[in-house]
Amino acid sequence: MFSKILIANRGEIAVRIIRACKEMGIQTVAVYSEADKETLHRLLADESICIGPASPKGSYLNEERIISAALVTKAAAIHPGYGFLSENAHFATLCEESGIAFIGPKSSEMERLSSKTAIKRLAQKAGLRVIPGTVALADVEDAVRQAEDIGYPVMLKAVAGGGGRGIRRIDDEQALRAAFPLASAESEAAFSDSSLYLEKLVYPANHIEFQMLSDESGNAVCLGERDCSIQIHHQKLIEESPSPKLRQDLRERLEEQAIAFIRHIGYTGAGTLEFLLDGDDNAYFMEMNIRLQVEHGVTEMLTGVDLVKWQIRIAAGIDINFTKEDIRFLGSAIECRINAKNAGTVKTLHIPSGPFVRFDTYLEPGTEVPPFYDSLLAKLIVYAQHREDALRKLRAYLSEVVIEGVETNIDEQMAILTDPLFIAGNHDTSYCQGR
Repeated sequence: MFSKILIANRGEIAVRIIRACKEMGIQTVAVYSEADKETLHRLLADESICIGPASPKGSYLNEERIISAALVTKAAAIHPGYGFLSENAHFATLCEESGIAFIGPKSSEMERLSSKTAIKRLAQKAGLRVIPGTVALADVEDAVRQAEDIGYPVMLKAVAGGGGRGIRRIDDEQALRAAFPLASAESEAAFSDSSLYLEKLVYPANHIEFQMLSDESGNAVCLGERDCSIQIHHQKLIEESPSPKLRQDLRERLEEQAIAFIRHIGYTGAGTLEFLLDGDDNAYFMEMNIRLQVEHGVTEMLTGVDLVKWQIRIAAGIDINFTKEDIRFLGSAIECRINAKNAGTVKTLHIPSGPFVRFDTYLEPGTEVPPFYDSLLAKLIVYAQHREDALRKLRAYLSEVVIEGVETNIDEQMAILTDPLFIAGNHDTSYCQGR
């Protein structure tokens, strides 16, 4: 097992990883930007190093500075969290060349899988039904030609994308020409990769992802699905497991396909296969995320499996010691993301707690919420034996959350959680349209 791990991230996910390491008896190193010098992840870690200015390009996306920080502190491994460099094959290669373990897929795997278009080609060869689309586009003129072939409406997406960045719905050529440079610039800023691709719009639908774990010995486990259909501007707001829309026979079939695909590509680590389920119960493979998901805590609450610890173990060469049959998939786990609407300083903070309630955050009274990074402040996750009980619990504990000094989306989340349509489980990706 690794003696020391550097966490190449910030915010709540950095705090989450540091705490997992502490439970495993592993020393931790935090890296931080000048904007994050007083944040919780730096204070919790055993060591910390400033890696640059507030701009992500100068700090959390600066590969050389992060590698240097790991070498200086003698960290044996780097955990990238999600976002930033978590799906960057070049960074994983730098880690390996420097004698540092990358907690995630091998760089050779990432080279094959970090492109959304490459994953779709592999999925198609493995027999999965994929959404019609393109490879990486050469330029806007290429996009216009290919959109005509696919047929509007289409989705314009970042090849290296994740977290809803670099995504645009396109209804006609004029919109495509206007959106292309904006989506390209957004993708470059978020992932240091400006390449884009197109795929046919499947809408409305339910966005369903299957959580996978696999090791170097070929053991692969599916830890059930999460329904992530409540989204605004392609950013997930509420996630739950199991999905209220997925029939059991289709669930079992997709799980079998997911296991077969993971083994077919020889993947190791934690990853998710994402599908769009249309109104006729057709499930289309959309993409694979080769990293930890923001919403991983939903699966952890439902199954009792610590995904972060298993990421670390698998990267250290330890085989998975359980099968799906060892897990009881009973009850319902639901998460709502609490996001900031503006930068500011947290003046008052009250975090609720209770049985089967989890609140992942990096906030403390006095925390500065900077304008440079993702708006996620916290995740409230609950578990109960039945979905209706989980919803009541989530509403009860969300009503207790107090965050003063920074405007949040708590009121909007409560409006969704009290909507009869959502309570009945009849929502899809069109739910937040126009809201």
